[in-house]
Amino acid sequence: MHCQGVQLFGILQIEGGEAVKRIKDWEELTIQDNFLFQKVMRNKRLCQYLIEKILQIKIADITYPDTEKAIDIRLDSKSVRLDVYVQDDTGRVFNIEMQCTDEQDSGLAKRTRYYQAMIDMDMLKKGEVYNKLRPSYIIFICTFDAFDAGLPMYTFRNRCIETEGLELGDEGTKIFLNSKGDSDTLDPDVRAFLRYVDGKAAEGAFVKAVEREVIRVKEPKETRREYMTLAMELERQRQFGREEGREEGREEERLQMILAMLKDGVAKETIAKYARVSVEYITELGKKNHLL
Repeated sequence: MHCQGVQLFGILQIEGGEAVKRIKDWEELTIQDNFLFQKVMRNKRLCQYLIEKILQIKIADITYPDTEKAIDIRLDSKSVRLDVYVQDDTGRVFNIEMQCTDEQDSGLAKRTRYYQAMIDMDMLKKGEVYNKLRPSYIIFICTFDAFDAGLPMYTFRNRCIETEGLELGDEGTKIFLNSKGDSDTLDPDVRAFLRYVDGKAAEGAFVKAVEREVIRVKEPKETRREYMTLAMELERQRQFGREEGREEGREEERLQMILAMLKDGVAKETIAKYARVSVEYITELGKKNHLL
């Protein structure tokens, strides 16, 4: 999920006629928020069922390669950190992202293209040829209509322009769900889930199970402390960057943020995601400062 800070830990609030960002209180978090969405989707049964219903397929089993999948192709490239990344027993991979910011100039569409490229590169082991690529599905759950066409679901595959119905067959699929849309053509559970994402009451056995999982995830004090630590450090980093505006200062602030999170016992994978560095860097830094 990449909701540019506002959606992850903030909420838009109107003050003096201007929209400003603030940190969400723990009690305000919903399934729309990246932090909570990731943890709910760690429930294997719920995650697998949601994928099956969206894609209308059957899956025997899913596995989580990493808590927060990090794809680092090379040192000088951008790394990609995915919200929910799972694979099934046949090798198909599924990436699910919660998206709350409507990116302009086709930004969202181009991000799925970038994700697809990175996933494909990561999928192949060194020396393997491209025909080893497995089917992949990138699913964006949007709190807005990404294409303004009024549909609750948009599915994209590469097709031939000259011959109608002829697919390229590269086995890459991109799906955008629209929580503002509604249609009786949707699977009933997907339809109810989108309404729940949009802030409506939980309906049906599946969505009620999702709601119970949201409540369960929010109960432990450790989870609350993890969220508050991340929120405070990210807010401090944001404030510092705004006031100083210097790359040197931002790097020092990020370093202090990482060290503070390590001291609070936040998972290395979680720190790496929000600091936009590798887990290896976090490990090295932690050992150097006697925190690991």
